[in-house]
Amino acid sequence: MLDQVTQITSGAGFIAALDQSGGSTPKALGLYGVDASAYGSEEEMFAEVQRMRERIILAPDFDNNKVIGAILFERTMDETIAGKPVAHYLWEDTGVVPFLKIDKGLEDEADGVQLMKAMPQLETTLAKAKEAGIFGTKERSFIKAANLKGIVKVVSQHFEIARMVIAAGLVPIIEPEVDIHAPDKAEAEDMLRAALFAELALLPNGQQVMLKLTIPENAGQYDELADHPAVMRVVALSGGYSTDEATARLSRNSKMIASFSRALTQGLQRDMSDAEFDTALAANIDKIYKASA
Repeated sequence: MLDQVTQITSGAGFIAALDQSGGSTPKALGLYGVDASAYGSEEEMFAEVQRMRERIILAPDFDNNKVIGAILFERTMDETIAGKPVAHYLWEDTGVVPFLKIDKGLEDEADGVQLMKAMPQLETTLAKAKEAGIFGTKERSFIKAANLKGIVKVVSQHFEIARMVIAAGLVPIIEPEVDIHAPDKAEAEDMLRAALFAELALLPNGQQVMLKLTIPENAGQYDELADHPAVMRVVALSGGYSTDEATARLSRNSKMIASFSRALTQGLQRDMSDAEFDTALAANIDKIYKASA
């Protein structure tokens, strides 16, 4: 078996995003065929989505032949699968490298962006993650417009958190998502690339981050970032594109691999038989894997 660093740096496949949080969970469950009337509390809602995640992880095609990593929500890290903590099960039983979503949601929009909310318990969370067998973390912000002031703020905040993650012995995935509906998306992506290069230049030798970015308007936009010595891997988010559109766009960016959420679970339904569910998931996995090749 490959070691985790080698698998994430150069392994063939994609990183599954299983980190829906409180805000995105009802929508994810709705698409899965679980109406809001099926759960009466936040606890019941998270139990429903945990059952969905467990079903995905236990599916026969969910292994490191095509899935090299998986991003977990913090509550998922505390759960077990087949009697094992989820992070241990992922790596020991499926060969999939576990990551943890650490951000606490977004601030209100200012300067065309939404910064991450404060993370007052971050050091505690990082220590717990390291102890639990987590390899890396993921932190997300949102860029709505080509506003240089806002984009520089977003990237600066990301690297401030990333330095704490690196100090804790973990690998940070930085996710400054550009809105796919932004009318000046290509211009925003030019600004983002420049801001990322500026921050990467300040990292000490030997330190590395990963980047999770919206699939760009201009193919190859992030190729030079992917080649930067401080970048372990560049992965793509699906950002609301359908599976077909996301994979088609990704296939034009050879140095990005996928880290999809909605595209991974598209078409999956709670009421499917296990055979139907596994077949549908396998088709999604195969499509995303081929686009990441």
